[in-house]
Amino acid sequence: MDAAQKFQSIDGFGYCLTGGSAQLLRAMSAPARAKLLQELFGTAGSAIGVSYLRLSIGASDLDAQVFSYDDLPAGETDPTLAKFSLAPDEKDLIPVLKEILAISPNIKLMGSPWSPPTWMKTNGNSKGGSLKPEFYDAYARYFVKYIQGMKTHGIRLDAVTVQNEPLHPGNNPSLLMEAADQAVFIGKALGPAFKAAKLDTKIICYDHNADRPDYPITVLDDATARPYVDGSAFHLYRGEIGALEQVHAKYPNKNLYFTEEWVGPPATCPRTWPGTPSSSPLGPRATGAAPCWSGTWPPTRSRTRTRPAAAPSAWGPSRWPPATP
Repeated sequence: MDAAQKFQSIDGFGYCLTGGSAQLLRAMSAPARAKLLQELFGTAGSAIGVSYLRLSIGASDLDAQVFSYDDLPAGETDPTLAKFSLAPDEKDLIPVLKEILAISPNIKLMGSPWSPPTWMKTNGNSKGGSLKPEFYDAYARYFVKYIQGMKTHGIRLDAVTVQNEPLHPGNNPSLLMEAADQAVFIGKALGPAFKAAKLDTKIICYDHNADRPDYPITVLDDATARPYVDGSAFHLYRGEIGALEQVHAKYPNKNLYFTEEWVGPPATCPRTWPGTPSSSPLGPRATGAAPCWSGTWPPTRSRTRTRPAAAPSAWGPSRWPPATP
């Protein structure tokens, strides 16, 4: 390895701050929480300097309840988003983010939706279904209102992915979004909405497993969508990391991100945090507890031109832009 030769840059290493994680953090005493956040996000002493966080836009499957920012009774719609509200995040998530930003003001944040509001979906349900084409514009403005609303709290989104795991409609919440549909949504609705609102938040496509590199390639093949897309995001539950080379080979000027690999606690792990009420289950909410993937990304093509290892942790984004020869 030639330490003087540079290849990719890294946006950051980190975790996902889920609603469940924020809830547990807020249940801690203020001094204990401050100490923990300093250890995670500080840079002095033994602090680990987490530099990137992924957030769910609305609820993820690791929140205590399923919600969007525009929930309505069955049969009602709100295409103007008059009832949009970040109130569900204002209880725990946003206060914790503000404490993190006080420690690390330059931390980068990525937002990812698990589902749009149910009234925008073909099945009217938080689980599965697809986005109705007649609500493409409304959903694009939903992203805009989220980014703008977070900004009013002093929280800047560096990037969003269009849909978490678009080929896995089995979670609650979730959404099925095929590649061709995502391309149309980005090119005809989301990209123009960001442009009209003068947002510099990056749009990242796919956000699912490495076994389907054809998905981001299909999105990037769309000439209308491509100018709005910063890059593609991947998980590693299926497929091999080398598949990302296929995307890079065809679109070398688009970035690649590793955004998720969930890890649960071992069977021997206590079900509650020490010092917290027994009603606060540890369970699967304790994501991001330990690094879960590392390696050379992408695979090296020669022994003399090794790319540095990227070692993001559970649900933690990192970026691999095109290499510099």
